[in-house]
Amino acid sequence: MEVRLQNLTKIFPSRNKKNPEEVVAVNDFTFTIPDGKLIGLLGPSGCGKSTTLYMLSGLQKPTSGRIFFGDDDVTELTPENRGVGLVFQNYALYPHMTVKQNILFPLQNLKGADKLSKEEMLDRAYEAAKLVQIDELMDRKPSELSGGQQQRVAIARALVKMPRVLLLDEPLSNLDARLRLQTREEIKRIQKETKITTIFVTHDQEEAMSISDLIVVMKLGVVQQIDKPQDVYDNPKNLFVAKFLGTPPINVFDGEVKNGSLFIGEEKVMNVSNVPDKKVFVGIRPEGFIVDPKGPLTCKVQNIEVMGRDVSIVSSNAASQNPIIRSIVDADVKLDGAEEVKFSLKPHKVFIFDAETEERIYLDEVK
Repeated sequence: MEVRLQNLTKIFPSRNKKNPEEVVAVNDFTFTIPDGKLIGLLGPSGCGKSTTLYMLSGLQKPTSGRIFFGDDDVTELTPENRGVGLVFQNYALYPHMTVKQNILFPLQNLKGADKLSKEEMLDRAYEAAKLVQIDELMDRKPSELSGGQQQRVAIARALVKMPRVLLLDEPLSNLDARLRLQTREEIKRIQKETKITTIFVTHDQEEAMSISDLIVVMKLGVVQQIDKPQDVYDNPKNLFVAKFLGTPPINVFDGEVKNGSLFIGEEKVMNVSNVPDKKVFVGIRPEGFIVDPKGPLTCKVQNIEVMGRDVSIVSSNAASQNPIIRSIVDADVKLDGAEEVKFSLKPHKVFIFDAETEERIYLDEVK
């Protein structure tokens, strides 16, 4: 099911009597979600991603704009008439019901032409349970299940209606690290098997990048960038996107372009012939550093963290915006107690941003 958002805007009235300014939660969001894809809505708390999801589900009404499922304008439809499955962060299971009863519940509320026989409902319930691999737990109650199992019940309950669109609101936040990894792999598998158009809300960039076909990065209600996860990582449009994606995070320096050269502090680190003279921010991915005794960038070594196949050099530089710089280099590199390290840089891992607008300045070779 293709989903189209057309100039979608949500404004909440201010609850602060001293400051009656309205809150724009989502601002003029236009995007077409391709049929059968998994889309990650990514951003920090308060960026508007959950509000967007609730407008898609019908739980909140847009201030302006339209929502289309295929050719159907669903903007004014109630949640139960949209054909959506919604999975919440806190599972929202009925504690007094068994797993089977929880999964059956949405089917028992179908009326008219959609009403199913008991046999049909049971078949659908077991089919959904088998898809999420909990068909052996049907007689248990939620309190007898692990967090991951409860989340699977919530997903099965959303899938049993055979929704046109599946909406997931931070479904992994309450799970421990190992369960998060396992469950996100399951969500991707289920989505591929069912081919249901899925929108997945998260503030965790690793989650979004690992399972999404496309990610939408949001900030203060405004879409910053939409693209494939790796393309967003490799080509961020602004400093916010560059800083939000990546583990370890990107290293940001105060820099300046003078006479076609990029300077970090007093050191000339690159030629940038197409950029006019100006103050800039320089972002360097952790994997963008090469230990080089003749390299142009000098940093003070603070620590060396051995990570098996890689080594993380923790260092500092007066021009860095963060107290520490993390550089991921090959484990074969030996510094032997050196107090300083010199780096040359991989040009495709270096991004330049305007110091005033924080928008990306594209170099000729990567434009």
